[in-house]
Amino acid sequence: MSLSGMTGFGRSDGSNGEWSWTVEARSVNGRNLDLRFRGPPGLDGLERQARDAVQGRFQRGQITIGVTAKKTAARSAIQVNLAQAEYYLKVGQPWISRGEVALPTLDGLLGLRGVLDTDAEVETPEALAALDALIAGSVHSALDALLETRREEGASLEIVLLGQLTGIADLVAQAESKAKDQPMVIQARFANRMAELAGAAPGVAERIVIEAAAMAVKADVREELDRLIGHVQAARSQIAASGPAGRRLDFLTQEFMREANTLCAKSALPELTTLGLELKATIEQFREQVQNVE
Repeated sequence: MSLSGMTGFGRSDGSNGEWSWTVEARSVNGRNLDLRFRGPPGLDGLERQARDAVQGRFQRGQITIGVTAKKTAARSAIQVNLAQAEYYLKVGQPWISRGEVALPTLDGLLGLRGVLDTDAEVETPEALAALDALIAGSVHSALDALLETRREEGASLEIVLLGQLTGIADLVAQAESKAKDQPMVIQARFANRMAELAGAAPGVAERIVIEAAAMAVKADVREELDRLIGHVQAARSQIAASGPAGRRLDFLTQEFMREANTLCAKSALPELTTLGLELKATIEQFREQVQNVE
């Protein structure tokens, strides 16, 4: 597939032992490649691996990767410190016997500091490194899914862009046909104007021919039309070529618009001006779609 878009989504889930995790990767349009990463604490190496994986797959777009990981707590990791609970009861007994305070509830007693002991297992550096490698694999899977959705968008964009290029080529062909009438129209206008100003004075006819020819040369749009056709061919080649084409197509849209503006400026016919304006509108639509191409 020749084109790739810049909008997409990919997700990958994984688990290992007591750990489970989810990786989500999203991307939107961007002039350059920009990565935003959010990961769980303790797995600091993930961001570097994610950045390398992104740079190996993409060249443009704003990409966000979010990693969430959780560990299921084992029941045996929580123990009741009966000695500490009895100590609290013994200390509070004088106030309880005098009726100054009520007997403590079970949840209140368990909430006192030191009554519940948590023997949470501390992850070793080796275990964290192994977990890091497993989650990194899910990062790659999520990015592969993201890459596929961007390619699907690129396939849709290719159809739209090629259709717009065909529209531009058709308008150029119509403009070429209309432009053939420009020299005669310019000469007629100039002759009428000279007749109003100078009448039948000697040498006027020759002067009309010379001046009208000079004006026709200045108003000739052949070069602009040839360049527009060349840009259409170049754009089609970029779309058909492998690799990112967004930057090159964006440059070509500027060249398209430059020639269309010159065409309108040189036009001496209302019909040619109308075609030039339609051409500019189609080029602008093409430019808007190119902004989505990687």
